Amino acid sequence: MAPPIPVFVGYDPHERVAVNVLMDSLYQHSSMPLALTPIVMGQLKEVFKRERNPNQSTEFSFTRFLVPYLMGYDGWAIFMDCDMLCRGDIADLWRLRNDKYALMCVKHCHEPVEQVKFLGAVQTRYEKKNWSSLMLYNCARCRALTPDYVNTATGLQLHRFEWLSEDEIGDLPKDRWNHLIDVQSAPDVPVEQGGPALVHWTLGGPWFREYRLGGGVLAAEWFAARDEAFRLWS
Repeated sequence: MAPPIPVFVGYDPHERVAVNVLMDSLYQHSSMPLALTPIVMGQLKEVFKRERNPNQSTEFSFTRFLVPYLMGYDGWAIFMDCDMLCRGDIADLWRLRNDKYALMCVKHCHEPVEQVKFLGAVQTRYEKKNWSSLMLYNCARCRALTPDYVNTATGLQLHRFEWLSEDEIGDLPKDRWNHLIDVQSAPDVPVEQGGPALVHWTLGGPWFREYRLGGGVLAAEWFAARDEAFRLWS
């Protein structure tokens, strides 16, 4: 039997419900065993010493880059933001890993027009925006991501993958994985027919009161997933 797929999920105390709903959605749809690990900043005090940046919208803005270290720079691992919902089999994403690359992601061309996003966080603009919100790490080839580097590199150096060459970054299907809700066109293809298998509320999810109406049918789908995850059985 294949070993569990290691999946690391960004954790922020303001989005605890999002973390739990995402994790449950991963379990419900996966055809393979999963090893899910929320990345909780307070549990990384021995290695993560970075001061919080005023423009940092979540606690996992930079801790996401510690995944190769946490894996002992061995094997592959998935990282994803918590403001997502899995609608398909994450094993399908796992099968896309390619040893030709050090890292694989959806290469979005996202140029935000808004000035702020959820909870009043500044909406920053930079090349490779949202690429780091879903990453397939080939950990042995990401040895540049030492705790010291993650603690001292600039945010742009990390999120623009300046620790890799361009030909080391593989592309994942943008219509299938890391679909940006209210940024990309709304999906009209069922997940079973190739529609988005992993959707992402990058502007703010329905677990925030201010964004409860965003995302349309996908917001309703998130609430249904939440209700099922926290269902009380009699």
